[in-house]
Amino acid sequence: MPRQAVLYYGSEEPPPKRVKLRAGPLSMVFEPRHAFLRYIRLGEREVIRGIYPAVRDRNWSTVVPVVSPPRLRVEGNNFSVTFDMEVRQHDIDSLWKGVITGTVEGRVTFAIEGVARTAFLASRIGLCVLHPIRECVGAPCVVETPDGTRERGVFPRYISPRQPFTNIRMIRHEVIPGLSAEVRFTGEVFEMEDQRNWTDASYKTYCPPLSRPYPAEIAEGTTFSQSVTISLAGKTPARAPSVSTKAARLVVATGDGSPVRLPRVGLGAASHRQPSSIEERERLERLELSHLRVDVELSSGDWLTDLTRAAREASALRCSLEVALFLSDSAEEFEHFVEKTGDLTLPIVRWLVFERDGKWARAEHVGLVRRFLRAGGMRQALGSGTNVYFAQFNRGWPPAGRLDFACWSVNPQVHAFDDASLVETLEGQRSTVESARRLAGDLPLVVSPVTLKPRFNPHATHVGPEPVPGEPPPQVDVRQTSLLGAAWTLGSLKHLAESAVHSVTYYETTGRRGVMETGRGSGAPKGYPPREGAVFPLYHVFADVGEFAGGEVVPCTSSDPLTSCGLVLRKDARTRILLANLTPDERSIIIRHPMRRARLRLLDETTAEMAMTSPELFRGQDERPVEAGEDGLALELLPYALARLDIVEEG
Repeated sequence: MPRQAVLYYGSEEPPPKRVKLRAGPLSMVFEPRHAFLRYIRLGEREVIRGIYPAVRDRNWSTVVPVVSPPRLRVEGNNFSVTFDMEVRQHDIDSLWKGVITGTVEGRVTFAIEGVARTAFLASRIGLCVLHPIRECVGAPCVVETPDGTRERGVFPRYISPRQPFTNIRMIRHEVIPGLSAEVRFTGEVFEMEDQRNWTDASYKTYCPPLSRPYPAEIAEGTTFSQSVTISLAGKTPARAPSVSTKAARLVVATGDGSPVRLPRVGLGAASHRQPSSIEERERLERLELSHLRVDVELSSGDWLTDLTRAAREASALRCSLEVALFLSDSAEEFEHFVEKTGDLTLPIVRWLVFERDGKWARAEHVGLVRRFLRAGGMRQALGSGTNVYFAQFNRGWPPAGRLDFACWSVNPQVHAFDDASLVETLEGQRSTVESARRLAGDLPLVVSPVTLKPRFNPHATHVGPEPVPGEPPPQVDVRQTSLLGAAWTLGSLKHLAESAVHSVTYYETTGRRGVMETGRGSGAPKGYPPREGAVFPLYHVFADVGEFAGGEVVPCTSSDPLTSCGLVLRKDARTRILLANLTPDERSIIIRHPMRRARLRLLDETTAEMAMTSPELFRGQDERPVEAGEDGLALELLPYALARLDIVEEG
C-alpha cells in the first residue's frame, strides 16, 4: 500500500507546518516554508487572507523561496517572527530578511529587506496582501494615495477586468459594525487586482504597478525595503473573540436554491497520443462521459492524426467530440481541413474556435468556420472565448461575430501552488461563472478544460529551462493521483455545477494528466508504486457523478468552504450526496438533509488501495447503512476523505 503522505498528496513531501499566532483580538497562522502569513481573523471573521513576499521571473513564473527556520518569540498576545529567505532560480539570486510582529492592540506588521546578489530580470518583486472575497465583495472601502488623498470605493461585486484601485498607500474596510481594518503600505507604489480572473478567491494588492515596463532589470546590489501594517480602528471587542472548535458542519438543504441541470461532463483526449487499451476504454465508458475534447491546430502537421484518433476513442466510449480549433490567418488551412475531414465520421457536439494564441476568434474567422460547416451540412454549436485564463475572457467581451456559446479554461495554479491555496480557488471558479453570465447574457457557458496545472505559459517571453531529470513535466501535478486531487475535483464540480454551466471538460482520459494510469505506465512520482492500469481516486468522483448524467444538482452550503464541501445530485427518485474533507485533518461533518436512512461508501486511506487497483470491486461492494439523528447525519472523515451517501428513505 502507498505511504500515507503519497495517498494524501501524491508525494512523500509533507504539508507545510503552521505556527498559530495571536495579536490581541486577531488570530492567524504562519507557514515558515513559504514565509506566508495566512487567515488573519477576528473570531470567525476573516480580515485578511494572506501576506507574503513574491518574486516572479521574466516569464511571470513564481520563484519558490528557501526560508530558514524562523526565530519565534511569544509574550502573551504579542509576538515576533524573524527569518531569512533565499530566492534563487537560474539567473535570479537574492537574499531577504523578514520580520513579522503582532501586538496586543491588534497591530500586525510584515516587513522585508532584500538585496540582489546578481543582476537579473523580474516581472514582480515585493510584498502581496490578499483581501478575502467572501467578507469583502461589494463592501465599501477607503483608499489613501501617497499624497494623502482619500477616496471612497467598493470592492468589485463582479470580477473586475482591470485594477480596481491604483496608487495605494492605505486601504480600509469595515470588519464588523464600528470596527475597521486598515492596511498601510511602505517602500513601493502598490495597486490592486481582482484575482478571481485566475480563480484565486481574493483581491491582491501588490507592487510594483503594471504601468512600469516589465520584466524589469534588477542590477546587482539593488536593495529592497517594504512593509505592510494591519491595524484596527474603532471599537475593539472588550474580549478577544475566540475561534470556534466545533465540528465543521456541512449544511445540505434543498430549500436554499432551485435545482439546476447537471452539466455535461467530459474529458480531454490523452496528450501522450497512445490509444487506450480495451480495459481502459471499458473503465472510461463507465464514467458516462458526455464528450471528449480534442485540440486541432491547423498549422500542425499532426492534426488529422490527432482528430482521427480522438474520433475513434469517442465512438468507442459512446460519447461526442468537443473540437477546439486553432486558426491562423490562412483561410486555405481551413479549406484544407474541410477537404480532409469531409469523408470522416465525426460525432462532433460543438466547436471551440480560437486564434493560435488561444484568445477570441476574430469575426471573419467565426464567419468562415460557420459558412464552411453549414456548406458541409454540419450545424453543431460554434463558440469562442479563451483557451487561456478567465482574465482574457473578461477583458475581451463582447467579441465580434455571432456565437452559440462562450467558453474559458480553468487551472488553480497561476499564482500559488500549495495545498491551501489550491483549495481556496474552488470558490473563485463560481465567481467566473457569475461574471461570465453577466457579460454573455443567455449564451450557454462552457468551461474547457479544467486542469490542475497550466498547460502552457501564455505570458512567456523567454524559453524556459529544460525539465529536471527525474521530475515530472511542468504540466503534471502529482496531486492528481491523490485523495487531495479527488477532493479538489469534487469541489470544482460542485461550484461549476451549482452555477449552471452548460458543459465542463476535465483533465485527460489516461496518463498522469488523466483519471487513470496507462496500461504501460507513465512514470510514477517518487514513493508512488506504479500500478499499470490503476485508476486515480478522482476517477470515482466522475463515476459517481456520471451515474446521474441527465439529472439535476440541488444547491448546498458548507459552514466552512475551506474545510468541507458537498454536491447533491438527484435523478428520477434517487438522491446522492457527495462529500469531501478538504483538509489534512480529521473532520466531523454533520449533513442536514431531509433523510432518515442512507447507504454510505467512503473513499479514504483505508479503502484507496482497492479503489485504485480494483475499481470494479470497490464500486460493487456493499455500502454501510447509516441513520440520521435529530441534528442530521454525523460523519467522521479522515484527511482528504470522500463520502458517498445514497438516500434510502426521505425524511
